[in-house]
Amino acid sequence: MDEPLAVEVVLALPDRQLLRRVTLPAGATVADAIAASGLAHDCPGLVDPDRAGIFSRRVTPQQAVRTGDRIELYRPLALDPKEARRRRAGG
Repeated sequence: MDEPLAVEVVLALPDRQLLRRVTLPAGATVADAIAASGLAHDCPGLVDPDRAGIFSRRVTPQQAVRTGDRIELYRPLALDPKEARRRRAGG
C-alpha cells in the first residue's frame, strides 16, 4: 500500500502567512492539496490553482505532489511591475 503524502499549502497575505499542512493519498495533485487545505474557502477570490508553485517553481494544478512539498499560492499583482517602475521614475 502506498504511503500517504504530507504537504504544506501556503498563501502569503500582506499582513500574515496562512499555512496548512494536509495529508493526501498517493497520486494526489496540486489541485487536490489546495482543495484539502480549505484556503479557497477561507480566502475567496485569492486562491487560483493556476497560480501555484512548489518551492517557487510554477506548476500546473495537475502536477503530482510528493511528501514534503510546499505548495505556494500566488496572489494576483496589484500593479504591473513595468508600470510601477514607470511611476517611480516619474514617467
